Amino acid sequence: MDRRAFLKRVGFGLAASSAVLTACKDHKAGDGSATASAGPASGADGMTYRTQVRSGDKVSLLGYGCMRWPLRTKADGSGEEIDQEAVNALIDYAMAHGVTYYDTSPAYVRGWSETATGIALSRYPRDRYFVATKLSNFAPSTWPREESMAMYRRSFKALQVDYIDYYLLHAVGMGGGMEEFRHRYIDNGMLDFLLEERKAGRIRHLGFSYHGDIAVFDYLLSKHDEYQWDFVQIQMNYVDWKHAKEVNTRNTDAEYLYGELEKHGIQAVIMEPLLGGRLSKVHDHIAASLKQRRPEESVASWAFRFAGSAEGVLTVLSGMTYMEHLQDNVKTYSPLVPLTADDYAFLEQTAQQLLRYRTVPCNECQYCMPCPYGLDIPGIFVHYNKCVNEGNTPASSADENYRQARRAFLIGYDRSVPRLRQADHCIGCGQCKPHCPQGIDIPQELQRIDRFVEDLKQGKVF
Repeated sequence: MDRRAFLKRVGFGLAASSAVLTACKDHKAGDGSATASAGPASGADGMTYRTQVRSGDKVSLLGYGCMRWPLRTKADGSGEEIDQEAVNALIDYAMAHGVTYYDTSPAYVRGWSETATGIALSRYPRDRYFVATKLSNFAPSTWPREESMAMYRRSFKALQVDYIDYYLLHAVGMGGGMEEFRHRYIDNGMLDFLLEERKAGRIRHLGFSYHGDIAVFDYLLSKHDEYQWDFVQIQMNYVDWKHAKEVNTRNTDAEYLYGELEKHGIQAVIMEPLLGGRLSKVHDHIAASLKQRRPEESVASWAFRFAGSAEGVLTVLSGMTYMEHLQDNVKTYSPLVPLTADDYAFLEQTAQQLLRYRTVPCNECQYCMPCPYGLDIPGIFVHYNKCVNEGNTPASSADENYRQARRAFLIGYDRSVPRLRQADHCIGCGQCKPHCPQGIDIPQELQRIDRFVEDLKQGKVF
């Protein structure tokens, strides 16, 4: 697709240089008839909003992904727990700055996310926020109707609500494709049940999040006339737009996913705008190029502007553990400055440069954890990717900075990942593989990193 066609697709046009993006649609709640928005999409707080086309909800373009709430050590030292005070402070800042959409799941943060999110949000009037959660019945033990039903009902209790604004079939296409999808949602009658719950008003909007098998995505869109999806959550960023298969062969280009949703008139919720954080931690020379073009903006802001510029996007999720990340993302969307044609061309060049550096496509979702043998799988990948981006993974012992890079990698590895949790303890059992939404061959990547570490330790010539 050329630049002009892309810009037409995502809806900001060749002349889109204004600081405020108008809302894509405006609807009377429940009447299903679209009219043009009469006003700007930014509120008094500066946040950019989009209008949900069926209900008329004014949804903040920045959505809070509640997958990475901060943890702390328990008072008795027996393990970790959610740092509820920190969660409350983050949500207080988000609410004060116009964030209205909060996305969680029974599976997030070791099963604690819904409760922590519910505690924090329950301090506000119910009409001040939209809460999204999911039927995360991944394990076969949760496929039976009674188990899935129990999970659904626990979400209401944990979130302290009597209706859920946005409810999702979670991670369809992951793992066993269509066969698994049928076990999780069709054979047990759960999809029919959720459709009835939407009619009853206990679910206000019904959608699904997509990972993996494109046959499942295409099937669910082919059934749109029957199911009337209110929204669909997809992975979209400036690398995955055209190069998803180069990052991971299981993935489908976001250009296709977004285009299919557009054809059906379905709004998109965006996940992984930073490609698991990797677009905020790019190689040093790429970061310098991004900063040179917009010196006052963060590296991450480029990815968020890309994800938010498409007018069919309802909200862009970010899992913000730290206040500085929340503040930066609020700044980016208060209000959004849409990408221009030149910006798009620049980001495509940036994407091609990033693909030259082989990082592991891990987004730190923690679905692979806990490892039965105690490995810190995400921690290993995070350290490796960080060193790739900082130039501390020498391609050859003849590299000019070999000694410096070797020292930085090995010392940093021991500091960030305890030795008993490092890659050399992987036995290749493969229990982690089916749980990875990115389709990473985790044992293979761990073995590759372990070989690299051993070569560095031995000072091997390579």
